[in-house]
Amino acid sequence: MTTRRTIAPEELDTLNLADPRLHAESDLSAVWRHLREHRPVHWNPATDTAPGFWAVTRHADVTSVYRDSARFTSEGGNVLETLLAGGDSAAGRMLAITDGARHAGLRRVLMSAFSPRVLEPIVESVRRTVTRLLGDALEKGTCDFAADVAAGIPLGSICDLLGVPDRDRAYVLSLTSSALGSHEADSTAADAWIAKNEILLYFANLARDRRDSGHADIIALLAGSEVNGLPLDDDEIMLNCYSLILGGDETARLSMVGAALALLDHPDQWQALKRGDAGIDTAVEEILRWTTPALHSGRTATTDTEVGGHPIKAGEIVTVWNASANHDERIFDAPGELRLDRTPNKHVTFAYGPHFCLGAYLARAEIGAVLAGLRDLVAEMEQTGPAKPVYSNFLSGPSALPLALKAA
Repeated sequence: MTTRRTIAPEELDTLNLADPRLHAESDLSAVWRHLREHRPVHWNPATDTAPGFWAVTRHADVTSVYRDSARFTSEGGNVLETLLAGGDSAAGRMLAITDGARHAGLRRVLMSAFSPRVLEPIVESVRRTVTRLLGDALEKGTCDFAADVAAGIPLGSICDLLGVPDRDRAYVLSLTSSALGSHEADSTAADAWIAKNEILLYFANLARDRRDSGHADIIALLAGSEVNGLPLDDDEIMLNCYSLILGGDETARLSMVGAALALLDHPDQWQALKRGDAGIDTAVEEILRWTTPALHSGRTATTDTEVGGHPIKAGEIVTVWNASANHDERIFDAPGELRLDRTPNKHVTFAYGPHFCLGAYLARAEIGAVLAGLRDLVAEMEQTGPAKPVYSNFLSGPSALPLALKAA
């Protein structure tokens, strides 16, 4: 990455964990370590424009919050951006911010589209896409791994599942990049708001076109399904498509680019992968832990309760930091080392409990295809310029990674 400033624990009380620049431009490893050890449930104070919130940093406490949707609800929002703004208008209608019986019913409908059997042709398509994109990059000799390779993989899969026409995909990609984070430090909340609304409008139109159309995609599946005996309306279809496209594109893409950067930074692990000393399946899990593309998730306490012995009041915002939990020394041996053969690997990159990531199987297949492609097709990688970070308090990873590649 471009040089990141290491933040010392002594600076903790001056930090605002909701600041996108902090995560993009700083190395918070020492801060997370200090919090896990000394202040595992940390209060991030209110600012002039936003309320304060709890930051939960130990793996055991993170999983306990994830597991308990009765005491810690997603329906007030599940990321800092919406939680600090007072909630999310899609609560109770979009899977990620719905709890209880409705969440279970909606998840059941969507799970049928994400089973390994249904995804088999999509995964085959992913492998062909990786081979083609890496082949193009090798032929040129140089690439921006983020834009030229990784950007074309997860979005293609989700667009296949949603039935998004080829002609619209570059447009949808540009919107997803702006909606959750930005490649630029000076982007505004208004830019993200506009991008989100453009995505919603796009899927509202697509959902209207797909009703009774005979298409075999997720939009048609949602249009023909009932949850708790009631059909889904166009708004619910639109909101869940929006959630799937954002959840399925950015995080997997950032993990893929992060994987290439990790292999460059750890040549011993790159060679272990190439020799076959580390298998693809365990390598995928370690890349997911190492890159942690979704820094946090958020909940709202529904009642006076506690986390790890720390009292939490009803209505308070509770954020769980995957970025810290995935480096918890209580769970992982030498968490600061990249070990592609690490097992077991109890990372929380896909969350945990009732909101465990719906697309985990597909994301693993996509990252695995990229790792296998690098192993089999690329002899040498060299970084030719600085990696640029994404600016977000939710997403983490390189938005640009210039490389020179030599074919195997």
